[in-house]
Amino acid sequence: MNLEEISKHIDEFIQEQGGYWDIPWLLSAITEEVGELSRALQIFSKIRKTAPREPKNDKNLIEEEVGDILFALTCLTNFLKIDLEIAVLKTLNKYRNR
Repeated sequence: MNLEEISKHIDEFIQEQGGYWDIPWLLSAITEEVGELSRALQIFSKIRKTAPREPKNDKNLIEEEVGDILFALTCLTNFLKIDLEIAVLKTLNKYRNR
């Protein structure tokens, strides 16, 4: 699934749920999810220092939090009518040109 398809699926889901929140709530959701990813990464990092093998459950938690961030960010871009795929491609080009 590409970013355009992801954006469309999330938009359809949000519309079924009654629509998007306003910008402060959307930003708050992104911030909350980044905090949860930070916590998951800290736990993962601590466990990796004490056990050389990668704990599967902790990696799954990180994957879940990354998904939550992408969901929340996609909600914001959909609300603002920003094409997520174009935004990512512009950023990639920006980094390539540095």
